[in-house]
Amino acid sequence: MKTAYEHSKELIQKVTPSMSCDVASFQQWQSAAREKLSQLLGLDKFQKTDLDVTIEYEQKTQGATEIRFTYQSEAGYRVPCHMLLPDGIQKPPVMICLQGHSKGMHISLGKPKYEGDENTIKGGRDFCVQAVKEGFAAIALEQRNFGECGGSENGPNCLESSMTALLMGRTTIGERVWDISRLIDVLHSQFGDVVDVNTICCMGNSGGGTATAYAAALEDRIALAMPSCAMSTFKDSIGAMRHCSCNYVPHIAEYFDMDDLMAMAYPKYFVQVSGKEDNIFPIFAAEQVFENGKRVYDAFQMGDRCALVKGNGGHRFYPDDAWPIVHKFLGI
Repeated sequence: MKTAYEHSKELIQKVTPSMSCDVASFQQWQSAAREKLSQLLGLDKFQKTDLDVTIEYEQKTQGATEIRFTYQSEAGYRVPCHMLLPDGIQKPPVMICLQGHSKGMHISLGKPKYEGDENTIKGGRDFCVQAVKEGFAAIALEQRNFGECGGSENGPNCLESSMTALLMGRTTIGERVWDISRLIDVLHSQFGDVVDVNTICCMGNSGGGTATAYAAALEDRIALAMPSCAMSTFKDSIGAMRHCSCNYVPHIAEYFDMDDLMAMAYPKYFVQVSGKEDNIFPIFAAEQVFENGKRVYDAFQMGDRCALVKGNGGHRFYPDDAWPIVHKFLGI
């Protein structure tokens, strides 16, 4: 006799999303799809409030100036960030760096804090360090339930927060997307004199890649999105094996798959990074998502604005393969 979970996995294989991308009527579809996605994420539950930006310190680091600041993304909730401004570059483009399931944003900064962090950093996850070397102003944003925002030295703690959010019609992914959008508000209102707010990019691996993909689908102020080891069909990834509770959005498979997120992101530059040996976001499903999402770009003769990077390895970021494409797309 099959288990309930086995039965659920069989059921999701048969689900056909009802709002898959309609290339023939793309503009109407994109508008309706974004509205539906926003509703599914629970973004209608959020209200903007005073950002109340507080700069805690500013200090010189190797090759950059580091600014630690916090802001209020919604009433009663503050988000900590570190921004690294590269030396010698006037108003650099911005890269928002989102850690996946790790012990916190200090990994992006290349600053080991807990046992085992050195190995995590070596896995290509020191995104801010990389971005500064590539000429970007890099921002480490602490995602909800990670690091300073609910995690610990043992790692993230998403379950209780995610389940409580669902009771109120919210989702963890929606909360993270909201924080990203409010960070962009901060950049425009507080740092427009030191960074190029017309070239704001977003990247992340795993859970950070997931937040990147959803944010890019809804946030037009993002110029380039680079989700890593996160793009895969629902039925072959989060619907096929155990994943963190923060990945799940009620009803989403009834309406969309991840290629629809890429289609909603059009015409942004889109760099999808996938590992050929990624066991939790399989490469065959990642390729399927990219090819289906790229149909929109191709339909409008914009296929050269998106790329699929296939790294020779598992569930990590591939800087040597990905960054040259970013520079090619942005012309910097």
